[in-house]
Amino acid sequence: MMFCSRTGHLAFYLAWILAAAALWCTPPAVAQPSAGVIVMPFAVHAPAELAYLRDEIPEAMRQQFEEEGANARVLEPETAEAWGKTGETDADLARLAMQTGADYVVRGSLTWIGQNFSLDARLLASTGDRPAKVFSAVGLGVENLPGVVKKVARDMGLTIFKRQRVADVEVQGNQRIETDAIRRVIKTRTGDVFLAKNAAEDLKAVFGMGYFDDVQIQAEPRTDGIALVFAVTEKPTVRSIQLAGNVVFDEEDIRKSLTLKKGSILNVYTVRNDMRRIEEMYKEKNYHNVGVRYQIEPQKNNQADVEYKIDEGSKILIKKILFTGNAAFTESKLKKEIATSEKSILSWFTSAGDLNQEILNQDSGRLTAFYHNNGYIRARVGDPQVEFEEDGIVVTFKVSEGPRFKVGKVDFKGDLILPKDELMKKIKIVKEPFYNRETLRSDVLGLTDIYTGEGYAYADVSPKVDQDNENLVANITFQIDRGKQVYFERIQISGNTKTRDKVIRRELRVYEEELYSGQQLKRGIRNLNRLDFFQNVKVDTAKGSADDRMKMNVEVTEKSTGSFSFGAGYGSEENGFVTAQIAERNLFGRGQTLGLRGMVGSKTQKYVLSFTEPWLFDIPLSAGAEAYKWDYEYDEYTKDSIGGKLRFGYPLYDYIRGYLTYTYDLTDIRHVDEDAAESIQRDEGRHTKSSITLMPKYDSRDSLFNAKEGSVHSIEYEFAGVGGDVGFNKIIGDTGWYIPLVWKLVGVVHGRAGYVNKLPNWDLPDYEKFYLGGINTLRGFDRDDLAPKDNGSPVGGEKFIQGNFEIKFPLVEEAGVFGILFLDTGAVYSQDETWDFNKLRESAGPEIRWLSPIGPIRLAYGFVLDPKSGDSGSGSFEFSMASAF
Repeated sequence: MMFCSRTGHLAFYLAWILAAAALWCTPPAVAQPSAGVIVMPFAVHAPAELAYLRDEIPEAMRQQFEEEGANARVLEPETAEAWGKTGETDADLARLAMQTGADYVVRGSLTWIGQNFSLDARLLASTGDRPAKVFSAVGLGVENLPGVVKKVARDMGLTIFKRQRVADVEVQGNQRIETDAIRRVIKTRTGDVFLAKNAAEDLKAVFGMGYFDDVQIQAEPRTDGIALVFAVTEKPTVRSIQLAGNVVFDEEDIRKSLTLKKGSILNVYTVRNDMRRIEEMYKEKNYHNVGVRYQIEPQKNNQADVEYKIDEGSKILIKKILFTGNAAFTESKLKKEIATSEKSILSWFTSAGDLNQEILNQDSGRLTAFYHNNGYIRARVGDPQVEFEEDGIVVTFKVSEGPRFKVGKVDFKGDLILPKDELMKKIKIVKEPFYNRETLRSDVLGLTDIYTGEGYAYADVSPKVDQDNENLVANITFQIDRGKQVYFERIQISGNTKTRDKVIRRELRVYEEELYSGQQLKRGIRNLNRLDFFQNVKVDTAKGSADDRMKMNVEVTEKSTGSFSFGAGYGSEENGFVTAQIAERNLFGRGQTLGLRGMVGSKTQKYVLSFTEPWLFDIPLSAGAEAYKWDYEYDEYTKDSIGGKLRFGYPLYDYIRGYLTYTYDLTDIRHVDEDAAESIQRDEGRHTKSSITLMPKYDSRDSLFNAKEGSVHSIEYEFAGVGGDVGFNKIIGDTGWYIPLVWKLVGVVHGRAGYVNKLPNWDLPDYEKFYLGGINTLRGFDRDDLAPKDNGSPVGGEKFIQGNFEIKFPLVEEAGVFGILFLDTGAVYSQDETWDFNKLRESAGPEIRWLSPIGPIRLAYGFVLDPKSGDSGSGSFEFSMASAF
């Protein structure tokens, strides 16, 4: 007797359904009626307290017989008592079975000796042609009696239902798959009652493992029961995976997407899943007509080669984007609001015409937001419809505009902490002629900030918009529920294994038991990010012990703040150079900075040792010391300097910090060129500068190295003449603005101007004057191109003005690579010249900037827009590397 399953969809399931029937050679044509069993009360030879078992044992047996399919019942006590008086011979029991219509009758006894018991039962057929069959079992303790009763009933069931036990379960034919792994999914065990239904379930489980092409069960009769043999035929393993027809993608790129691997078991479902993966890869590249087939070639040793045959088809792009239902805005206007675009002559280089379903779905939201921001409150944009045609794709957006609503009455209700006229000045929606959802959202955030700034951490500002359909106006009411003022109950710092708690707390600017302030908290988070000590700063707030208490957890993920870098390169100003730096920006977790830097180039040798304490005496007073040695070879002379600086800084107001610096510098001017200007020749020799510099600085940039918004402004005044022989007044003004534009574009506007005036009877050497030109000022110009002339020789100027305008955009954002388009302008004036803006020179061009691990690397080309005779050229490459000094 056997049944089996082979690879296939319908065939396997049909085989499983028919398995139970196939197990028997001659299945009955008509279902057999269930056997009838009469169970008589058991005689209990035990202490009196166990007398209840007389009726409970028969009831437990009845339930077991019922579970196995018999029609069983317990004989009523009166009837059982009457039969007990007439006799207990086999003939009596057979007569009882015949008269009650049962096929079998069961009678037995329970004998208890100490803690041990013996259960004995007699099973007699109603025909009386065979002697009663006796079943016995022993046990220990009343708690084990139910299991023994169940076992005896099951043993009698083998006779009643003419069943056999499973004598053995074997697995044959497996080579790679372990026998134990197969046995784990087979539920039938040696000693179980053999049921064809259970065997069929086991067949399904083994086949469902996915490792076999064929599974057969053989039921072999033996004297002690039936032996079940599971004969399996394993699926082949993958010897190789081949690709054919792929041109768009490299073979390696396709293999990375496959789940089928060399040496794995060949599974057709995995192969088909990989086919879909390949198709999706091509469709993402707009090869929507791609087709993939597979072929399996059997090999020796139960192996197989799999080949994916790819028909790439041609690339299909979006040829047309259509809009239906639009009346207020033209198609060209709506196309500007979405990210999807039609194909163009530059599609080979750009993404124009590419179909990206995710972006396309987002475009529906963009169009809806555009309408809502222009007064069309009821505008709806349906999901885009995509049609594939032979020569391209057509995308259609269905628009339902609805009427346009103007802004009507604006009012405030609820808990007002400012007069209505004051709140009205804080919102922008009143200045909009038409309803604008984005402006309304901005106003909600602004009003919320006002309330959180006063400690109302859970303030709720909800705008209610009532549409006046007759007059087409939207009346807006800001419903405000300020809640309670909230105090910080506890501020918990976690994640800092190196940085001390106080370093983080002093930057947060919020304190325990003080009133909550949303603005201060945002400012504190920005301060922590600006420290550049952490990879991530996460702030979570939770309700405290009362409604007016808040718990805050600041979780930081620290990053390495110690660095060592070594580099070599070539710069347009320096030619060849090498740099090295060792620094620690968070010394001993105190937030202190200690660094040693060195640079050796064809013109420069510079060494700097510096130390900064950002919070001297645990107040926001920064203090720093610096010692340096700087030798530089100019075209006209060589300058060797050695000196030091003492720096102090203190916050004056929001984003404003004041700085005080004392500088002591010893400079030796040597090797003055014979053709140098007379003023430079007079500078030859030693100079001593002792100066004090004052500088207030405003800085609201969101990042020190890659700002996207904010501004930075400073006015620097230096007075030299505290000692030494160098004396002057110098003032330099600097302003920079970072303006986020569309997409990820950032506009940068930078202006700088300076003036220096020599003190009477003091020296003002040329190196303290102003020059422009190079990558940090006017790109494309040489240092001497803009310098004033003294008898034809370039000299430093006493005045200068500089402007830089940039558009910055990401190239490889995750790697810190950005592209820049710039326009530079500026001029340098001598003491006797006026501020003549007609003298301004201009350059423009592109730049690539990389925030590399060793410092900023910049490559630019500046085109001189107004070349003049005497210039070093009409433009030049500018390159700098690790120029953070």
